[in-house]
Amino acid sequence: MKRIFLFLATNIAVLVVMSVILSLLGVDKFLTRSGLNLPMLLVFSIVVGFTGSIISLLMSKSMAKWSTGARVIDTPVNSTEVWLVNTVSKLAQRAGIGMPEVAVYEGEPNAFATGAFRDSALVAVSTGLLQGMTKEEVEAVLGHEVAHIANGDMVTMTLIQGVVNTFVVFLSRVVGYFVDSALRRNNDDSGPGIGYMVTVMVCQIVFGIGASMIVAWFSRHREFRADAGSARLLGGPQPMINALARLGGISSSGLPQSMAAMGISDKPGFMELFSTHPPMEQRIAALRGQR
Repeated sequence: MKRIFLFLATNIAVLVVMSVILSLLGVDKFLTRSGLNLPMLLVFSIVVGFTGSIISLLMSKSMAKWSTGARVIDTPVNSTEVWLVNTVSKLAQRAGIGMPEVAVYEGEPNAFATGAFRDSALVAVSTGLLQGMTKEEVEAVLGHEVAHIANGDMVTMTLIQGVVNTFVVFLSRVVGYFVDSALRRNNDDSGPGIGYMVTVMVCQIVFGIGASMIVAWFSRHREFRADAGSARLLGGPQPMINALARLGGISSSGLPQSMAAMGISDKPGFMELFSTHPPMEQRIAALRGQR
């Protein structure tokens, strides 16, 4: 639940902050005496929608290192780090991308890849992953992260987030204008009133939640692609199946006949719509279908 809240709050906060900043700078010139200047509003919406996403992408490596306390392996200090760097190098060559930075951080079993460019990305793994999984399973997880980089998923996610943010900003102000106009129909004051400001804020939150569902849907889709990419890099799906089974705490020997749809924290129901990762059972089933 915490990850869902942060996911929604971050995107909505970016929209609100960018809107306020640009308004203070006088960029919001789409409200005129004769009505809405839609071309100007669209330009404003694009600037607000994409600026935050692009800034986040460009800062993604630095923010990831800072937020996780990840230590980049410049010079390996033990055999595990030597193996880790060599494995990432091998997978990067197979995927046709530049050698990413490799980092380790303290935490539960997990890994991530981030960065604005395919040839200068970051792959980080947790100590829990290194200690709790076999080398073959860790290699499969690394293959998954390298596949994310090779697929350009970070850039694609940024573009999708920018597009949906643009629609959120645009539609919020269109709705706000008409609501405000209806409230002021007997008032000669041509400027936007409190109805406009309140409606815009409410619509940004509501539309922002809907936009987050769209972004989360794409994120789930890209996880399947990264799983398949790992299978290609390792020459078969079984290592990734084993890694997912261990991460999900389920038996790798078989799957239940009926797979209930699950969301974040393995909880079924409405909140699945905001999950950035599909259920482990679905991911394993997709990999088994490749055999």
